[in-house]
Amino acid sequence: MQSEAVPGPLHAAIIMDGNGRWATQRGLPRLAGHHRGVESIRRTAEACPDLGIGTLTLYAFSADNWQRPAEEVGGLMRLLRSYLRNETQRLARTGTRLSVVGRRDRLPDGIPEAIAAAEAATAAGTRLHLRICVDYSARDAIIAAAQRLQGEDPTRESFGKLVAGPMHGSPVDVDLLIRTGGERRLSDFMLWEAAYAELHFTERMWPEFGPEDLAEAVAEFGRRERRFGGLKAPAVSAAA
Repeated sequence: MQSEAVPGPLHAAIIMDGNGRWATQRGLPRLAGHHRGVESIRRTAEACPDLGIGTLTLYAFSADNWQRPAEEVGGLMRLLRSYLRNETQRLARTGTRLSVVGRRDRLPDGIPEAIAAAEAATAAGTRLHLRICVDYSARDAIIAAAQRLQGEDPTRESFGKLVAGPMHGSPVDVDLLIRTGGERRLSDFMLWEAAYAELHFTERMWPEFGPEDLAEAVAEFGRRERRFGGLKAPAVSAAA
């Protein structure tokens, strides 16, 4: 049942942190945590529409993650390939539109084509727009947007669209930004789009994150007062 306290559709973004630590704490290889994290993506995305979330942006692989050990990077790329292969039909069936955000020229052979095929296969989805950031850097996205201006005089709205890339009708601005795993930083994620986002940090590691955790974050969001730099409007008394 959709929350009555929170207007929708919201744009939620999640920094999916804690996969490796979750696995290490259990004596497992770090990649085991990433595999478990895919299950969290599935159940979290499925819970979004009923919580008033129309757009979900997930931070899967940053531009700086190429610095990680080659074995882990290779495993993450294989996991991305597997996700695209195994999840596309389910996403299309559930009305979920998939978009992959970030650079594609550095991804292994075959993955850019698999991304394009998955995006095409899910293009009709209207229940949820699922955006997965791969080889993504918010600062690089801002620089790239500035380079595309070519002498234009942008507004905040027009420049924001350049930064965000194709949104297919989804809102550019993030309403709620969640980071799992206990850390409290943005890590070069959605810096422009999250300018007025409400931030929610949880100790829960991403492999254990689920619909209940998402519902808790949305409920907390609903209790906050968003003023966007202004002041709360004074109460107006009803005429006697």
